[in-house]
Amino acid sequence: MVHPMMPEFEEGEREALTIDRLFHAGLGRATLGLSPAALSLATFDWAVHLASHPGKQMALADEAMRNTLRFQAYAVSRMTGMCPEPCTQPWYGDDRFKAEQWHQFPYDLMQQGFLLSQQWWHNATTGIRGVTQHHEDVVNFLGRQVLDFYSPSNYLPTNPEVLDETFRQGGANLAKGYANLLEDFERTISGRPPAGMEQWQVGENLACSPGKVVYRNRVMELIQYEPTTKTVYPEPILICPAWIMKYYILDLRPGKSLIEYLVGKGHTVFVISWKNPGREDRDIGMDAYRREGVMDALDAVTTIVPERQVHAVGYCLGGTLLMLAAATMARDGDERLASMSLLAAQADFTEPGELDLFIDESQVTFLEDMMWEAGYLDGKQMAGAFQLLRSKDLIYSRLIHEYMMGQRAPLIDLMAWNADTTRLPYRMHSEYLRDLFLNNDFVEDRYDVGGQPIHIGDIQVPTFAVGTEKDHIAPWRSVYKINRFLPRADVTFALTEGGHNAGIVTPPGHPRRQYQSLARKAQDPYIPPDNFLERSPKQQGSWWPEWEAWLREHSGSRVAPPSLGQEKGSYQPIADAPGIYVLQD
Repeated sequence: MVHPMMPEFEEGEREALTIDRLFHAGLGRATLGLSPAALSLATFDWAVHLASHPGKQMALADEAMRNTLRFQAYAVSRMTGMCPEPCTQPWYGDDRFKAEQWHQFPYDLMQQGFLLSQQWWHNATTGIRGVTQHHEDVVNFLGRQVLDFYSPSNYLPTNPEVLDETFRQGGANLAKGYANLLEDFERTISGRPPAGMEQWQVGENLACSPGKVVYRNRVMELIQYEPTTKTVYPEPILICPAWIMKYYILDLRPGKSLIEYLVGKGHTVFVISWKNPGREDRDIGMDAYRREGVMDALDAVTTIVPERQVHAVGYCLGGTLLMLAAATMARDGDERLASMSLLAAQADFTEPGELDLFIDESQVTFLEDMMWEAGYLDGKQMAGAFQLLRSKDLIYSRLIHEYMMGQRAPLIDLMAWNADTTRLPYRMHSEYLRDLFLNNDFVEDRYDVGGQPIHIGDIQVPTFAVGTEKDHIAPWRSVYKINRFLPRADVTFALTEGGHNAGIVTPPGHPRRQYQSLARKAQDPYIPPDNFLERSPKQQGSWWPEWEAWLREHSGSRVAPPSLGQEKGSYQPIADAPGIYVLQD
């Protein structure tokens, strides 16, 4: 069967296809990878259905009239010195108008007018019968982007906080902000890292846990970490991070490193460090990542630590890849896994969160053409999409604080890691988007490995899954579905505060963190997510100690540490951690 991204064509058709792909690739540079066709289809679907719903139009017109009258009454009261109740309040999580200056005349009129418009446009882009849910979400997203652009908080004359700071500093803040803008522009066009990256160096104060690279192939390096305890648990841990990130988010810095924490508790830890692919890696596919990533790493670990099962850990898409590997192993009778831990990882992609805005047939075809030209998807293109999802925090907040307030926030470790972007091979990312994201083949038993389908329900090893409350990449309710897909496995699910990255990187002692967890035995009835919230009490602190205790419960008695790699054989140490792949730009 020919893959959709590699169709067979006659000579003339191939030439036409090449022209189309080159055109889309060039267009994608200007649209941050967003397909104009996909956006147009969503807008047309919404507009046509709205035009054929006179009742909805009447309701919107009525709401506009009532909002206008409310706003006029509020404005007259404020101009006469009265303090009436606001017409509306910001949505949950919107802190743009929290400062006291926004409640003073005339800035309260500006923010109230904006919030009423925001509310009206939300109602105008939702709840229209006949519009597909995906198109409704896209149009609502586009409306939010346009409104956020015109928010009074984004402009000097209409932002009282910036005006107060400007008067206080005599305009010095604007001079500092302009200098910040010029520096960022110069860094961007010259390809240099963002300001503040100079203080963070991989191998020095990031990714600095001592260890050795014990294996390397064309897709990954395998790092084994030096023990820090006299004895260790006999079952090693193999960590499979996502290929859209560099692994050292799990070895961020001393005191904030999950790898350091596990080694300090007496675990032998291995981690996969993915190669940052280039044009020459364009044809490496998903199954190559499974075989040459997870399975080659597992072969190395079980050779260095023989006759022991392995605790496998997958983070984000690394967890999805791990589940593919575990289901294949279960089908083939491979019993080398002692347990499986999934950190913010999805198997089912029917509820992928806000990323679903960027994934449909039109959008995937557009992305494939962009990747076809370069041989990969650039990390900066992905970063642009993620910034749009959280434009208030990641775009406009920076505009205000760094370029108008003149306040350059220090680049923290997590931001430095986030700026260290990676690329995705053309074939692998296309297969992931189509087979897993669009078609959901894995959980619907259509995903083939070696010519035979695999079934996620075949996995029977004890499983610990973690979701994060504010995850916009892998929503926790989607992650929670692992309880449905593994009916024959003991599953413990933990829900922690924070987002996709910060919620996972939560070392003990982290302030203002709490989590809740619940264990389900194999064959026990399924517990819906709302019932999970009711049954599992909230506990203060990090989820790391509970997970580490769970790993201990599924481990044997402690023994002497294994050697770092092999003295002789295929897995002799070849470099110090963090290796060379993680340093690739």
